Amino acid sequence: MRSLGPATAPGQPREFLRAGAGVVVGLGLVGVLFLLMPGESSELGLYLIAPFGATAVLVFAAPSSPLAQPWPAIVGNTLAAVVGVAVTLMVSDTTLRIALAVGLAVAAMILARAVHPPAGAVAMTAALSPDVVDALGFRFALAPVAIGTVLLVIVAALYGRATGRHYPFRQFDAATPPAQRLGLSEDELAGILQHYRQTLNLGVADLARLIGAAEMQAATHRAGPLKADDVMSRDLVTVAPEATLDDVAELFRLHGFTSLPVVGDRGRFLGIVYQIHLIVRLQDPEARGGFGKPTLRWADRRGEVLRARDLMAVDPTIAAPSTPVAALLPELSQNGGEAVPVLDGTILVGILTQTDLIAALARQTLNLDPT
Repeated sequence: MRSLGPATAPGQPREFLRAGAGVVVGLGLVGVLFLLMPGESSELGLYLIAPFGATAVLVFAAPSSPLAQPWPAIVGNTLAAVVGVAVTLMVSDTTLRIALAVGLAVAAMILARAVHPPAGAVAMTAALSPDVVDALGFRFALAPVAIGTVLLVIVAALYGRATGRHYPFRQFDAATPPAQRLGLSEDELAGILQHYRQTLNLGVADLARLIGAAEMQAATHRAGPLKADDVMSRDLVTVAPEATLDDVAELFRLHGFTSLPVVGDRGRFLGIVYQIHLIVRLQDPEARGGFGKPTLRWADRRGEVLRARDLMAVDPTIAAPSTPVAALLPELSQNGGEAVPVLDGTILVGILTQTDLIAALARQTLNLDPT
């Protein structure tokens, strides 16, 4: 009987509000855009077909699901529409037409690696609407299906970025930090999914992230009672917001740092400049000299000298002196998480780097006093 209960973790209020609002925004915008487009589909009232509701649930409420990503959503829905139209044009019996349309659509989606559950409803919609298919033919696969799905995916990507979620979020990258820590190849991770028959429910990249997150959580159990002020660096090198990027680059060179805090009056923390900010700036065409070679011409298009305040990150992860080191392990283990500023109110009192963390864990392993 326990198997009949919920299979997912409880949702947070912020998340169900985010997803619900996203569906309203997504379907609303798609409907408005279709109404503004001339064509028979809008005249027939099909600009918002029922399967779009299911697609919206996936892309807004389950954005990291393999079934919600752009390829299965767009290709799956479009392919199912083509199959549904083809079957409708050839088969007159309603029951047989529906069964064949959905069954063949599922087979085609699996072959195309584009399984998207709402696509089954797309094929059924075509099979249940022979009059619409007669009027539109295969144009039904283009509008409303393909265009509507593309619009939903675009809105979901923009909405996800605006609300702190990553979408699309599926491509496996050999440089993904969890995969590096695991020492497992993409083929090995895919083999695990195939062994447990989870290829349609979980992606390779997600499996790597989950295993890596589990390892990191286990590592927090070994971090003990250490707090940020037990291990943070206190003898800080900082820059003022008015410091030029030449000054910042010189400090990076002299000290070998990968990050520099930016502070204002009386040590008030304003932001942090990472080496990667300078590297990205060098790749900007504005910062290139003759023959496309990078130069230290730290100026904008108006010729004004760029300063630390122009490149600094103003909302990095921060910690209080009493923050447990275990809570900072995930942040410090990710790419770009080289340092976490430690603040007492708004005043910078220290910085916790990957080097500090490694040294502290090593001392603890040797049963030495961490301070």
